[in-house]
Amino acid sequence: MDKPRSPRNEGERTDRPRTDRGRPDRARPDRAGGDAPRFGAAKSYPPRKPRVKGAAPVHAANPHPARAAAASDGKGEPQRIAKLLARAGVASRREIERMIEEGRVSKDGVVIDTPATLLTSLHGVTVDEVAIAAPAPMRLFLFHKPTGFLTTERDPAGRPTIYDRLPPDLPRLMPIGRLDMNTEGLLLMTTDGGFKREMELPATGVPRTYRARAFGEVSQQQLEDLFDGLEIDGIRYGAIEANLERRTGRNQWIEMTLTEGKNREVRRVLEHLDLKVNRLIRTSYGPFYLGDLPVGAVEEVREHDLALFRKSLKDLK
Repeated sequence: MDKPRSPRNEGERTDRPRTDRGRPDRARPDRAGGDAPRFGAAKSYPPRKPRVKGAAPVHAANPHPARAAAASDGKGEPQRIAKLLARAGVASRREIERMIEEGRVSKDGVVIDTPATLLTSLHGVTVDEVAIAAPAPMRLFLFHKPTGFLTTERDPAGRPTIYDRLPPDLPRLMPIGRLDMNTEGLLLMTTDGGFKREMELPATGVPRTYRARAFGEVSQQQLEDLFDGLEIDGIRYGAIEANLERRTGRNQWIEMTLTEGKNREVRRVLEHLDLKVNRLIRTSYGPFYLGDLPVGAVEEVREHDLALFRKSLKDLK
């Protein structure tokens, strides 16, 4: 790097992490303290109490409830039925492919036998004999994921999932990327499977910022060196912006911004530096911030702000 940074001197502080930090090149509101608003926050949903153990996951029995009986008759470009159903919020593409294999998807009363079937609309399509509407406008939500919940719709072992904490009045949502069971913080959730995949592609390069509390010793220079990338057990990790924020005893608070989002990337990189991560929080994803969003709460991104963000993604291509 051209100019190494020195650790920030934050003075006397408690061990409570800040969650409204972002990259310096992003616009941030001029507000004191840790109550910066999330970009695009509109409607807030209160946190939901965990479900009773053994209860069915949200939307598990019928992942496409109360949909309109008629779909659009518009004739667009033919697309795979699995893609159209994912965009309509029925389920993820993988889950839809499984539904098709099980003979649960039909078109005008005829069972669809391959997810490669091309359609111009969802008119006449049913899943479990429920008519599917045309894809609704995409929606995006910010969710403050607590620790102790899996980022999946259901778990064969019966462990709690994020769907056990989501409010019941939300549409069918899919997580963008994953947070480990013991990782907390900002999780983006969308109704659009295509947008989900676009955001998850490493080539998209959307930055994610994390704050890690780790046990052990590390220097600022070691963190600066991560900007050059590194290889761990045959896996290449790209540039990471990392800064040592403060020390509390033998614990270090470290902020890290990366764009690839490989599986357990932050933990593996810090373990490579002989640090043991004992708390990990995602504080931002692209222009969206965790801010003071309560644990377990959800906020929807305003339609206008979502449109601006999607335009910025197209401009990068």
